[in-house]
Amino acid sequence: MINAGTYCRFTFGKNPSVMKNPLSLSQKLSFLAACIFTVVAPVMGYLAIGLAPVVIVGGSALAGLICWSFTYLRNPVEPRIILPLFILTVAGLQIHIVEEYLMGFAPAMSRLFGIPWSERSFLMVFALIGPVIYTLTSLGLYYKIPVAGFVAWFIFIGPGVAEFTHFIFPLIAPDLLPHDPHPLTASIGGTRIPQMPNFYFRTTGNYYFPGMWTAVLPMIPGCMAIYRLLIRKKAV
Repeated sequence: MINAGTYCRFTFGKNPSVMKNPLSLSQKLSFLAACIFTVVAPVMGYLAIGLAPVVIVGGSALAGLICWSFTYLRNPVEPRIILPLFILTVAGLQIHIVEEYLMGFAPAMSRLFGIPWSERSFLMVFALIGPVIYTLTSLGLYYKIPVAGFVAWFIFIGPGVAEFTHFIFPLIAPDLLPHDPHPLTASIGGTRIPQMPNFYFRTTGNYYFPGMWTAVLPMIPGCMAIYRLLIRKKAV
């Protein structure tokens, strides 16, 4: 298993192709910012909510960091290649978030994993702050700003790949009263979470979890973008 130090030395140290084409200052700053995000975002998620964000956000960020450092960081992709797929991915993601909000994704996740995820924090991150980041990233991709490529990779891998977890969630027994089909109101970690629904398949008899119907909308362009970026890397 390659640790972080070995990865950085291989990528930016003794790799002959890297030595011939050293990073510019903006690329180095972008790499530093991406590394900070990859560490800080999961830690903040863990402190605020619990282990689930570390696995989902941290895993997507780390995978995005690795893929981005070997592709877009050194050779920014032409906007006509990456920008339309990014916009389609975030458009599908926003539609997906509408379903999640209407069907109670945040309280359902709270019951499933025993985490204090309120609807207010869900809306703040995904419905308010998220679109601002997506808009600025689109502008960055247009001007080939390196760090924008990292955000795009993160989005492609998160909604592009990780959304398949929606199809697994109905099969997991909730941490809180798994065999009670009624909504539950309880205090988790000092935060009162009202009306937490139960979507456990063995309890409800229905194979569904909030966001499952629209999960494929960001997955399709996200997976297409990953494929195109990796194929382009092989062709270079």
